[in-house]
Amino acid sequence: MTKSDLPDVVLEALTQLGGAGKVAEVAKWIWVNHEVELRASGDLFYTWQYDIRWAADQLRKRGLLKSTTVTSARRWEVA
Repeated sequence: MTKSDLPDVVLEALTQLGGAGKVAEVAKWIWVNHEVELRASGDLFYTWQYDIRWAADQLRKRGLLKSTTVTSARRWEVA
């Protein structure tokens, strides 16, 4: 897994969580479902929880997540 994979992983997590979730819920889902890939990802293993925030921003720019002006910055929701 690389940083560039994270937008898809975040979207997958949110879809599985019913379309929305708190950042901690998304991180937990990613860990439970992608632990092996994260452990094998080199430096990403140490930064992935920060990098999922970058991924969420990328998804917002693509119109796939609702803006933080519509939802809380602590809760992400599929657009």
